Amino acid sequence: MTAASTPAALRRAVDALAGTVPAGVAIVTTGAGGRPHGTTVRNVQRASTDPPLVAVTLSRTSSLLARLRQGGQLGVNLLAAHQDQLALRFSKDVHDRFADVPWTDAGAPRLEGIHAWALADVQTIIPAGDHSIVLADVLEAEVLGGAPLAYWQRGFGTVQLF
Repeated sequence: MTAASTPAALRRAVDALAGTVPAGVAIVTTGAGGRPHGTTVRNVQRASTDPPLVAVTLSRTSSLLARLRQGGQLGVNLLAAHQDQLALRFSKDVHDRFADVPWTDAGAPRLEGIHAWALADVQTIIPAGDHSIVLADVLEAEVLGGAPLAYWQRGFGTVQLF
């Protein structure tokens, strides 16, 4: 079955299914192309511990994906519970998403106040239907603490363990 032949009802059902799985929210960044660029994602996963790899899923039409195809490094900025507005900002078509957003150049833009950080080298990009999976070698990783921002059923929150 190709994307063009997938019934609309099945596409909606798969989207609904995915929405039932809570996910951490990250802003993936790069400096490839000469200026900072980033987008909000909910699909960042550890692909391997040894060697350390992360997998990021991006739409084939993503401007971030186009920049990552140039090679270089990406930053995974896992957002803290209070950063929902930042997640929204980086998910919209804003001319300069970085305007008035504090960040440093750590190989890729590293945002301030985040829950956790990873810097990685793009290793390979795998086509996957209407998305692509970016596999990247993790060069450094740090958990800064606090509660992470989570996305579930089209809303933001955080996790509570019981």
